[in-house]
Amino acid sequence: MIKRPLQVSHAFLAEVLDKEAIAVDATMGNGNDTAFLAGLSKNVYAFDIQEQALKSTAQRLEKAGICNAHLILAGHEQVDQYVTEPIRAAIFNLGYLPSADKTVVTKPDTTLVAIEKILAQLEVGGRLAIMIYYGHEGGDQEKDAVLHFVQNLDQRLFTAMLYQPLNQINQPPFLVMIEKLKKVKED
Repeated sequence: MIKRPLQVSHAFLAEVLDKEAIAVDATMGNGNDTAFLAGLSKNVYAFDIQEQALKSTAQRLEKAGICNAHLILAGHEQVDQYVTEPIRAAIFNLGYLPSADKTVVTKPDTTLVAIEKILAQLEVGGRLAIMIYYGHEGGDQEKDAVLHFVQNLDQRLFTAMLYQPLNQINQPPFLVMIEKLKKVKED
């Protein structure tokens, strides 16, 4: 059976994670990705602006006995204020927190800032997975902004791929995968 985009995102990141790796969950949500990353890495930094996300993630991690995750009540665009080490893997789930206020959504401006900062801190060989859910108000603008940004990454520094359903209705989520090929030269 063909894997769903979220399954592919986890497999893509798992290939580069180990117990020395630093990972980032840029959109904590209910903690699924945080728990996944924590199981494979040294430390995970998880971001969300909603207290509900922090609480549900903390409960999930406590139940699983996971203690290497740092839950941060802040926007992902502030990632560089909390993560100073090189990042091996990161994930975004763009859109809104399921079972919460659906008017609180990720926004193109802060998302692009966060992506840019994460790519700057990504180790060579490190990977970023961006799940794009866009079936909500403003979702198309964020989808287009992220795709435009990624399509314009320097191919000498990054490789980027798209994994998406082609025959699905109702704006199915899709995956953007980025791998850092080499460091950006400092001027």
